Amino acid sequence: MPASALTVLIGGLVGLLLTVINAVTFHPAADAVPPAFERASVLSGALAVVLLLVAILWTQANPRDPERVELNGAKGLELDASLPDPLKQELGWGSTMLLTATPAATLLLVWQQQTVLRRGVLGSAGFKAGPIVQRALEKQQLISLVNLALYPGRDEFSYLPESTPAVVVQPIGSAGVLIVGGWSPRCFSRSDEVWITGWAQKLRTELEQLPGLGLRDQGSSPESEAGSPPVDREQKT
Repeated sequence: MPASALTVLIGGLVGLLLTVINAVTFHPAADAVPPAFERASVLSGALAVVLLLVAILWTQANPRDPERVELNGAKGLELDASLPDPLKQELGWGSTMLLTATPAATLLLVWQQQTVLRRGVLGSAGFKAGPIVQRALEKQQLISLVNLALYPGRDEFSYLPESTPAVVVQPIGSAGVLIVGGWSPRCFSRSDEVWITGWAQKLRTELEQLPGLGLRDQGSSPESEAGSPPVDREQKT
């Protein structure tokens, strides 16, 4: 509970307690209670209740952010070495922005059934498209799984780090997909999803100009900052 809400809550409790004590200990000279005392008791009690409600609503309006999950896996970068240099630079810049300016912890880019880019906390298994990825490709719409533990199809994301709590699946035309995993449940906001979609559309234009990638060797390198925690920002509810 925020400190301000706690202060309001304590004030409401103290006010309500004093109102009750005053009503119990008041002994009028006559049997009839003075109207002024009745009005004062009602007003003070109502004020105390209002303060309690404000504290409760304040807490609900400012919920605690989901706790960050420690993902198992090495942090690194794997990039198709045969890509043109301009595309490599675009992939490097865009993935860096996703991993530092959003709650993304890991990302995977697949084009023509080949893994073009992996960055952040790396999983150990190879990519295999499952039903959720296929649905995103068929509908050509972003799919956001805000809490992966609640979805029965979570096993298809075994190529991501174990215990990845949230996943965004963004199709790139009919030949590619961008998969982004987050640090905590419900961590991706609407603005994050718009950013991911926009970057995917930009990548599609460049990827469609490439000949078939085929089976190519990938360069990999360790990376200390790729999986760094995100900066404070608005959270999705």
